[in-house]
Amino acid sequence: LTAAYLSYAGCFSKRYRVTMYVDKWKPFFEKLDPSIPTTEGLDPTALLTDDATVAVWNNEGLPSDRMSTENATILTSAERWPLMIDPQLQGVKWIKNREAGLKLVRLGQKSALDTIEHAVSNGDCVLLENIGESVDPVLDPLLGRNTIKKGRYIKIGDKEVEFHPRFRLILHTKLANPHYKPEMQAQTSLINFTVTIDGLEDQLLANVVRLERPDLEELKADLTRQQNDFKIKLKELEDSLLSRLTSAGGNFLGDTALVENLETTKTTAAEIEEKVKEAKVTERKINEAREHYRPAAARAALLYFILNDLNKINPMYQFSLKAFNVVFEKAVERAEKNDEVKIRVANLIDTVTFSVFNYTARGLFERDKLIFTTQVCFQILTMRKEINGAELDFLLRFPAVPNSTSPVDFLSNLSWGGIKALSAMEEFRNLDRDIEGSAKRWKKFVDSECPELEKFPQEWKNKSALQKLCMMRSLRPDRMTYACQMFIEEKIGRKYVESRSMEFSKSYEETGPSTPVFFILSAGVNPVKDVQILGEKMGFTPDKGTYKHISLGQGQEVVADGALKEGAEHGHWVILENIHLVKKWLPSLEKQLEQYGESGHDSFRVYISAEPAGMPSAHIIPQGILETSIKITNEPPTGMKLNLHKSLDNFNQDTLEMCARENEFKSILFSLCYFHAVVAERRKFGPQGWNRVYPYNTGDLTISVDVLFNYLEANAKVPWEDLRYLFGEIMYGGHITDDWDRRLCRTYLEEWMKPQLLDGDINFAIGFPSPPPGDYVSYHQYIDDVLPPESPYLYGLHPNAEIGFLTTTSETLFRTVLEMQPRGSGSGDGGGMTREEKVKGILDEILEKLPDPFNVTELMARAEDKTPYVVVSFQECERMNSLTNEVRRSLRELDLGLKGELTITADMENLSNSLFLDSVPDSWSNRAYPSMLPLGIWYTDLLQRIKELESWVADFNLPVCVWLSGFFNPQSFLTAIMQSMARKNEWPLDRMCLQCDVTKKSKEDITAAPREGAYLHGLYMEGARWDTQTGLIQEARLKELTPTVPVMFIRAIPVDKLETKNMYPCPMYKTRQRGPTFVWTLNLKTKEKPARWV
Repeated sequence: LTAAYLSYAGCFSKRYRVTMYVDKWKPFFEKLDPSIPTTEGLDPTALLTDDATVAVWNNEGLPSDRMSTENATILTSAERWPLMIDPQLQGVKWIKNREAGLKLVRLGQKSALDTIEHAVSNGDCVLLENIGESVDPVLDPLLGRNTIKKGRYIKIGDKEVEFHPRFRLILHTKLANPHYKPEMQAQTSLINFTVTIDGLEDQLLANVVRLERPDLEELKADLTRQQNDFKIKLKELEDSLLSRLTSAGGNFLGDTALVENLETTKTTAAEIEEKVKEAKVTERKINEAREHYRPAAARAALLYFILNDLNKINPMYQFSLKAFNVVFEKAVERAEKNDEVKIRVANLIDTVTFSVFNYTARGLFERDKLIFTTQVCFQILTMRKEINGAELDFLLRFPAVPNSTSPVDFLSNLSWGGIKALSAMEEFRNLDRDIEGSAKRWKKFVDSECPELEKFPQEWKNKSALQKLCMMRSLRPDRMTYACQMFIEEKIGRKYVESRSMEFSKSYEETGPSTPVFFILSAGVNPVKDVQILGEKMGFTPDKGTYKHISLGQGQEVVADGALKEGAEHGHWVILENIHLVKKWLPSLEKQLEQYGESGHDSFRVYISAEPAGMPSAHIIPQGILETSIKITNEPPTGMKLNLHKSLDNFNQDTLEMCARENEFKSILFSLCYFHAVVAERRKFGPQGWNRVYPYNTGDLTISVDVLFNYLEANAKVPWEDLRYLFGEIMYGGHITDDWDRRLCRTYLEEWMKPQLLDGDINFAIGFPSPPPGDYVSYHQYIDDVLPPESPYLYGLHPNAEIGFLTTTSETLFRTVLEMQPRGSGSGDGGGMTREEKVKGILDEILEKLPDPFNVTELMARAEDKTPYVVVSFQECERMNSLTNEVRRSLRELDLGLKGELTITADMENLSNSLFLDSVPDSWSNRAYPSMLPLGIWYTDLLQRIKELESWVADFNLPVCVWLSGFFNPQSFLTAIMQSMARKNEWPLDRMCLQCDVTKKSKEDITAAPREGAYLHGLYMEGARWDTQTGLIQEARLKELTPTVPVMFIRAIPVDKLETKNMYPCPMYKTRQRGPTFVWTLNLKTKEKPARWV
């Protein structure tokens, strides 16, 4: 048992070790026939270690929890080299205290191999720090101990090095969940030193008690040390006695030294036993007193594990246990004092929570702060047992019943699906009937401006706060961010939702030579100004040579190295900007920060700035830099008012007066400022704002104003056409990669930059006309006085755009919080089922409903006439087969993995997570059509598409009304319409286009297919609606985000017959993501000018 434990248990967490040992191995031994006699309560580590050894380890700084003791036992006993998975560096700290003459090596250091070679021949112990998921192949012979010349030598690189038998190698990684190759796992003993929540709670409890009751902690430490010394002393006496006994001759009693030794041992043992009894009593008293402080330690441990999960949102969010401990201890010192222990502990909990919240929140982007606060709130409530797992599960997953049809006009089908799912729960029984029965009251509630502030109708207003959140999630998903803020305010306090930015000088107080400040950059913000201002106040300036500012890029690494070295010696401030541009230098920077942090001058400070990577896979900033630093985000202002003021702030009175043609210059400059504010802030509306995200910055605005100045000085008349082209196609258009975005940019400029601007006849938005020429201050005043309150109208968008944007934000919030739920917690476990059981249930259900693949060869043989439409059907069948085969293959593989017949791979783990979180797995979506649906509804939709295809290929007759959005590739079908009509009428294909007529009919009204062309259904409109009465595009109705478009009749016509008057060229996309899912452009009739709908 011990040998197996030593070989296999190291890499598992505490829970798995217990399960493996108690539930699997021991029962297996008992069932064997003939059975193997086993000692009761056998401890697998007892053979390898004893209390005395463990006591020595604890004195050397090994945490005293059971898991750490097991790890240390495996580390010291295993024959293979230990590989420590130790993100919090607790194991490494112990090793460094324990091993005298330890050689620390990092791969990639200049003399790393030389150090290892010396150690191998001298018999030293080497700690290989911070390795990644692979190790330099040069070290392979060393890892596998492939010795040569009868085991006396080993080959490292091209050298043969003498192999000293006492040489030891310890590998260490900071990665929390590394994937090592099988050979690496065979050559090393993986040991999981990751701190557990129980272990951390015990450590933090010791810290709290040390700060609160130093007398108790000292007494406990002395007791432990005393007990440990006793154990060691007894062991020594026992050993010396045994050695004397073995060497004694025939007559024991004649050996006086031996008899005396026996006497001493006996009296010492009796004394020790007496003291141990006393110590036990004292220890019990101490433990009782310490337990009062456990709630504070438990809360802090919970918070640390939430912080530890934040890197799932953005890899920039990394926090070290060391830094967390500092925050924790400062909070304990700051908490309000009270002689009553209960009140004092409550104060501690409050101060610790709020301090950790502030420490973390200043380093999070605005959009992630609510996610973090919501997670903190739910976890605290779960810990207090104040939350119902099934209700939280509903809130986070929103498992709406698919294919529901809403009986009331104020709720969408999806919302009604949510209500149906809720009504199936005991607490919400009859909610659906009540909404149908009292539709008027519910409509008033749902349609109110801020329903989260209103009371729910009838007895529903007496439900708990979480139950109200569940109902609100179904009724008004767009108000969920506000409802969550109110929930947090009610449960843990107002201060957690008030957004306040911390002054930089406050953050500075927490810095030190080993704690740099890390600015996470956003476009259009320069946080270094704050550092400069504070530096001047404190006497650190470039003139004195005490303030070094380096903007990194090619060749600047050497300059930075010099500045860091000099700064650490003389106590300067060193500012390193844009470190994300020098990927190869970052490991060197990490090492220098660590080195100078320990040995640097007290006044030495480092300030770093970098942009976050666009996607997690592109993230390059080393974990070590992020963990030790204080992270601060600086984001540009949000909202039109702040953005407009900020645009104007780039100029001053002198700018306004510098042009000879002052009035024209001022008017166009203000128009440019408004244009800049609009294009920058439209981003928040997602794809409805811009198809793709562009990094517009203040440089675009200032250079446009320079161009404006030059052109006005050089021309007698205002060259409107030239200016629009320069601004829209070059200065701003230079960023744009999508043609529809380019059209949008051009349309804004055509509306706001024309001769009428000079007469004051232009409205930038409803209720905001262009200002009369004035001075710099009056423009700022005009914005404050005249600009209407923030709304989508200011950007030329419909209020629905905001509802869509808020709904998406709340969906992201809940999806992220669901992904961050701790595994094995009540929430997200769906009422009593384990994670694996739930995944197995979903897997079986999908496989059971999955139809057989299409037999494409047989279909091809059956189709006599290969018309363009038939070819499209073949292509669709082939693509569908590719998708369903992958679904079938991956699910069967995962099924075998869950049964234990296959090893779980990374792909299988990702698939299992996706099934659990109700999202479409990547391996499926890569073979599928673009879709934004959660897995449950996506699969129902997939089956619907297969059914549609089956009915089409049954007789190859084109369906009466084609479901265009059910295709993998709708373009191919629209092209087929053109091809078949070109062949029929003998028209040249390259001189043809599609004409679109929107009928007044729905899909059910169509009974026969048209003679040429096709009827299409399954289309929706966003940002407007189709009015069947007038046959024109009209303004969208409030809260109708994507109204259905009636059946369209599409046919091909020669290009010269295409009508373009009173037509709006409307892009068609596969999903609301827009951008890359573009399909075709359809001309739709409009009474108003097309610019209205752009």
